[in-house]
This record gives sequence, C-alpha cells and structure tokens, in this order.
Amino acid sequence: MTEVLDVRAVRKARRAELGTFLKSRRAKISPDDVGLPPGPRRRTPGLRREEVAQLSGIGVTWYTWLEQGRQINVSVQVLDAVARTLALDDAERGHLYRLADVPTVPSPHTNTALPAEMQTILDHLTPLPAAVLSAKYDLLAFNESYAALCPGFLLGERNVARRVFLTPQCCNTYKHSWDDLRRMVAYLRGAYAKNLDDPTWQEFIEEMCTASTDFAALWARNDVAVPANRIKQIRNLAIGELEMFITSMSLPAVSGAWVQIYTPTNETQWSQLRKLLAMTPEQQHAPWEEHRRQYHSAAAAG
Repeated sequence: MTEVLDVRAVRKARRAELGTFLKSRRAKISPDDVGLPPGPRRRTPGLRREEVAQLSGIGVTWYTWLEQGRQINVSVQVLDAVARTLALDDAERGHLYRLADVPTVPSPHTNTALPAEMQTILDHLTPLPAAVLSAKYDLLAFNESYAALCPGFLLGERNVARRVFLTPQCCNTYKHSWDDLRRMVAYLRGAYAKNLDDPTWQEFIEEMCTASTDFAALWARNDVAVPANRIKQIRNLAIGELEMFITSMSLPAVSGAWVQIYTPTNETQWSQLRKLLAMTPEQQHAPWEEHRRQYHSAAAAG
C-alpha cells in the first residue's frame, strides 16, 4: 500500500512540475513571436493559455488541465504540437515528455558533430586507449593508443559492431564470449527503439541480420541492455592478449554517443601495453598484415 501511495505522490509531483514548466515556457514567448497582435490590457507575460491551445490545435480546457497538472492521458501528437508552439529545444522537449508520463520520449535529431575539444581530451588520455562511439557503434574519434590496441576496428567502415560480428575469430580484436555479444546486441536494441524514425538504423539492422547469423539470432531475442563497465580480453597480434577494464561514459553533447576508456587490469597488462606503444606503427601493423596475407588473402584482395 505504501508503494502505491509513493507512486501516486511521485506522479502528483511530476504533474505539478509539468505545470510549472509549461507556464515558464509560455511566459518566454511573446505574441509577436508567433504572429499574434499584443492586444490591450495584457497582464499575462508571454502567451495566454488559450493562445497556446489555439496555436497547438487543441482545446483550451484540455490544455488548461494539462498545465494544472490534472491526471489526464496526453497523446504524443498533443505534446508534439505544444512543443512546437512553445519552441522547445530537444532537451526541453524530452523533459516535457518525461513530466507528462509518456513512456517513450521521441529521440532528438541526431547530432554526430563532436565538440572541438574532444580529440584533445582523447589525446591527453594517452597512454590509455580511448575512443568515442555512436549509439550504432560507429567509431567517431580515437587516440593513438586506441589505434595501436584495436587496429582491426579502423579497417573499412569504422563500425565496431560490424567488425566484431563480421571479422573471423582468429583476428577479431575482441575475444568475445556469447554473453558479450548478447550484451552488445541488447544495447543496440535499446538504441534502435529511440531511433525508429531514422531509416539509416533500419538499414543497419537489416544489413547486420543478413550478414551475421549470430547477430540475427541475438536480435530475435529482443533483449535490451546498456553498455556496462566490464573486463574485456583484447586480441592484438603484435603483442598477444591484453586484459583491460572498459569504462564507458555518456557524451551528452552528441546524441547517443559515449566514451570508452581502456585500462590495464594489473601491472603485467600495463607492461604489455607499454611494450605495444613503444613499437613503431610499422611494427604494430606488420603482424596483422601478415596474418591477412596468410589466412585471408582472398578477402584482402577483394
């Protein structure tokens, strides 16, 4: 019973916050901003409730109840209309949906432009390998340590998921367990649900399911997860296997992106990493090139 009361209290508080938020956004927009005459005796800063309702194409009573925090069911279409009228940005729009108890917050327009300082940050993390990945596991940026540790991810189209599922185990950068693969696909499933309006996501998932039976099987499970901090076995043909902690941190400046930082798990692994980084680029890449010539010559030729 206490739990039920707590849920009701949270919803009541959220609705009250919704009303306060809508009033504050309404007050920021002048009639002139939306092509309305100011009119005489205007005591309300910004737009009146009825003006927001009119511009949003919804009933005045319905909008009033929404702003009063009443327990009403609000559709995505109504919230979209209100968001447009109040000129909400992506962060404000997501906040509106959460306060209105809409289960799925529509994803903002994808932004893949990294902040100018991001590469500098990655470079200063050296000797720790570090990279920025998109929600689709596209490799957006990386430092020299990452390039030395994971050269296989830099081949062709720089997408970690493609390289993990479509590269033969003998030269796959990640020494994966089935649980590792399941977690990766489960994360993609959650990210995909936030990007249903993006046709590139549909193409990506269809391509992966066609190219990899393992991916298709895991996708069919409908599991959902988030990237977790965990130990990963990294296969590097120039130095052998390294055991690394992978620490993941979200990057709010880019929709859905996160930073991955690799840290050796003990002094032995640190020694191996230092040995790898002390090599010239030619020494780092030669074993990989030799392996491809010896075992994957047909693919290399293609």
